[in-house]
This record gives sequence, C-alpha cells and structure tokens, in this order.
Amino acid sequence: MSSNEEKAMALLTEADKKLNSSKGLFSSLFGNVSKVEDAIDCYQRAANLFKMAKKWSQAGRAFILAADLNAKSGRKHDAATNYVDSANCFKKTDPNEAAMCLEKAIDIYTDMGRFTMAAKQHQNIAEMYETEAVDLERAITNYEKASDYFMAEESKSSANKCKLKVAQYAAQLEDYDRAIQIYEEVAGTSLDSSLLKYSAKEYYFRAALCHLCVDVLNAQLAMNQYTERYPAFQDSREYKLLQVLLNHIQEQNADGFTEAVKDYDSISRLDQWYTTILLRIKKLVNDTPDLR
Repeated sequence: MSSNEEKAMALLTEADKKLNSSKGLFSSLFGNVSKVEDAIDCYQRAANLFKMAKKWSQAGRAFILAADLNAKSGRKHDAATNYVDSANCFKKTDPNEAAMCLEKAIDIYTDMGRFTMAAKQHQNIAEMYETEAVDLERAITNYEKASDYFMAEESKSSANKCKLKVAQYAAQLEDYDRAIQIYEEVAGTSLDSSLLKYSAKEYYFRAALCHLCVDVLNAQLAMNQYTERYPAFQDSREYKLLQVLLNHIQEQNADGFTEAVKDYDSISRLDQWYTTILLRIKKLVNDTPDLR
C-alpha cells in the first residue's frame, strides 16, 4: 500500500469518526454542521489522495461519500460537483458506474434549473457509451436529452451537434427514417443562416445516402427536393456522386459503383460512417432487378 493510499484510508476513518461522534447526526444535521463539513473535507482529501495513488474506484467512492453528505446538508452545487468528480474517476474503471454518478449530478442540475450543465453531463455520458462502454442506444438517448436541454437554453448550435450525433448512430443502427428526419431538419436550419448555409450540403448528402439504403426511388425524389430547397447542392461533388451511384444501382454495375466511390474518396476523404453506409448501399447493386 502506497503512502498516499495509507493517508487516504486514515482520512476515511477520521471522517467516519466525526460522523459517528454524535448520535442521530442526520436527524439533527444542522446542529452538527461543523462535523459534517469536517467529514466532507476528509472524504474529498481522501479521494484526491486515492487519485494520486491511481486507486480510481476508491477515489470515486470517496467522492460519492462527500457528494451524499453535501446533498443531505443542502449544498446542491457542491454535491453535483462531487458526483462529477466521482464519475471522472470511475471512467477509468467502470463506465456504467460513472454514468450513474453523472445522472445524479444531472438530477441536481435540473432541479436547480442549470440545464446547460445538465446537457453537458448528458453529453459526457453519451461519449462514454460511444467509446469506453459501447452502447449506441444509450449514446443516442443521452445525446437526445442533451439536445433538448441545450434547446431549452437557446443553445441551438450545441443542440444541433447533439442531434447530428443521434442521426449518425441512428443510421448505423439502421434507423434510417430517424436519421433522415434529423439531417433534413438540421440542413433546413442551416439554410436560414448565411454562415451555416454551406454545411447544408453535407447534411443533405447524408440524408440522401440514408434514403438510398432504403429505396432508390425515394432517394431520387428526396434529392429533387433538396435541390429545390438549396439549388447550389446540384452543383456539388456530393450530388454528382449520388446521381452516379443511382445509375450504377439501376444498372447493377458493382464495378462502376466502386470506382465512383474511389474517385470521390481520392479527393474528399470518406470517414468510417460514409464507408459503412456506402457498403450497405452497394449491396443494392446486386439485389436490385435490372430496370433497363
């Protein structure tokens, strides 16, 4: 056991003694304010010593003890901060435990009307479910909640970033209608801004690809609508690629489809999402009857 770990254990024992020195402490909490504050201080110092010793789970549990005491004594903001501190420790060992700590912080923030803070913690949970504990459904749920809270605070840019994450993962999970609705919605709001108008091209491109995963005819109809809403889209490399892909799908030309994607990728690098969606669309080349 390291020196820091030993000091942390001693502080936990000291905190417990302070809390147990008076019977019925929690029932007469305000008569023992100084003892509670001392105990909280001990738990927080112990947590930081555990962090220095890289005992992440023990650090997380010590922060929870401090958070619970702060919550019971009415120090809501301090309690939320401790729950976030605890989550940051648990991220290294147990992402699900970290998520539960962040949810406790969110409950406090929403009760206080701190919706931006609540939104940011939902983002943090979503990011954990993207990477540490991969669960795209939970990631989607938390990005949706984050978006709702950001919108409540008129943080439209942050809300849209979260919506786009929902669309990205919805498409990966083959919930194409949901993805299309979001991409079209965000594209529409982008067109209302002279600064964001250019980004509508990407969102319409993504929406059209999602349409292609479902139905070629609907994809063509959607593309016509997109060019009506945003005429510049028709002159883009993205639109031209979509038209070529449509032709290759109808002609069952798998080689042509692959070459068209390669040509586009040589100039505009396609990320993993595009690659996944395009591979799904390519299956239509062999599954679609020859329409000539």
